[in-house]
Amino acid sequence: MNQPPHHAPNVQLRTSPHLRVSPPVNVIMRNVVYALLPVCVFSVYQFGISVLALLIVATGACVLTEHLVCRLSKRETSSINDWSATITGLLLGLTLPPGFPLWMAAVAGFAGIALGKMFFGGLGYNVMNPALVGRAFAQAAFTVPITTWVPYMSPGRFTQFIPSTLTPPFLKPTPIGDWLTQVAPDGFSGATPLALMKFEQISTDSVQLLLGTTAGSAGETSALLILLCGLYLVARRMMNWQITFSVLLVAFLTSGLFYLIDPQAYPDPLFTLTTGGLMLGAVFMATDMVASPVTPRGVWIYGGMIGFVTVIIRLFGGLNEGVMYAILLANACSPLISAVTQPRIYGAKKPKAAG
Repeated sequence: MNQPPHHAPNVQLRTSPHLRVSPPVNVIMRNVVYALLPVCVFSVYQFGISVLALLIVATGACVLTEHLVCRLSKRETSSINDWSATITGLLLGLTLPPGFPLWMAAVAGFAGIALGKMFFGGLGYNVMNPALVGRAFAQAAFTVPITTWVPYMSPGRFTQFIPSTLTPPFLKPTPIGDWLTQVAPDGFSGATPLALMKFEQISTDSVQLLLGTTAGSAGETSALLILLCGLYLVARRMMNWQITFSVLLVAFLTSGLFYLIDPQAYPDPLFTLTTGGLMLGAVFMATDMVASPVTPRGVWIYGGMIGFVTVIIRLFGGLNEGVMYAILLANACSPLISAVTQPRIYGAKKPKAAG
C-alpha cells in the first residue's frame, strides 16, 4: 500500500539573540495618549473650558506643524498617524498655566515640533523632548503669562473662559484682576505651592498635593493620578519604570538630606515629590524613548541626574521649579551617558591607553 507523503513542519532556524517583538511605535504612542487622558479630563474638571481649549489648540498646532513641515520637505506625512505629535501637544498643554493665551500655546506648539523634533529629522531623531522644547520657548518668550496662575474649581469655569485665554495675537493678555475678585472673593495669592514654599516658607497640605486641589499648571496638580496613569504604562510594558523610579528616588533622597540639615528652611521630601511638574515630568517626559539612554546603567544615571538637578534648582536657583531644565539637560547628556555605560562584550578586554 502506498503511504501518503510525509510533510515535515516548516521550522526556521535562526541564531541568537532571540528577541520578543515589541509593539509597534503607533501602538505604544496610542497607549501613552490613553494614559494621558485621565490627567487631561481632571485638568478640565479643575479649571474648566479654558484648559479644554488650551489642550485642543496646543495639540492641533503640533499636529498641523508636523504635517506642514513634512509637506514642505516633501516627506511622507504618515508620521502624524503615529500619535507622537498628539502626545507632544497634550504634554505641552498640560505644562502651561490654565489661563495661558491660546495664540501663545499655538506658537509654543509650533516651536516644540519644528525646533525640537522636525529640525533633527523627525520621530526617532529628536535630541530633546519636543514638548519641553516648546515649553522652554514659551518660558523665554512669554515670561509674564507663563507665571500667571488662577484658582482651581472656580465657579463658572464651564460657562466662561478665563479672560486671558482669548487674548488676541501679539497683544498683552487681558488683566484677570477683576475676574479673580469675582471667582475668588476670599482672596487668591496667585502662587503655586512651590512658590509659596520657596518665597514665603508656607507649606501646603500633603493630601491637597496628592489629590490636586491646588493652583498650578493645567496637568501637574494631582501627583496621585499621574502616578496611577504611569502604572498603566508600566503594566503594559510600554514605559521604562527604572527612569521614573530613579528620578523620584534621587529627588527624595536629595531633598531629604537638606530637610534633615534644616527643616525650617527646606521642604520635606514628600512635598518635593508631589509638587510642581516633577511627577508629570518623571512619568511622561523623562521616559521619552528617543531622548533617554538605552543602557541598563545609563537609565539610572540619567534619572538620578534629573532628580538631583530638579531639587538643586528648586532650592538654590532663581526659579521655584526646575523639572523642565533638568530633563532638557539630561536629554542633552543622554548620548554621552549611553556611550560611557555601554556594557563590555563578554570576553573582550579593555583597550589599553595610548602612550
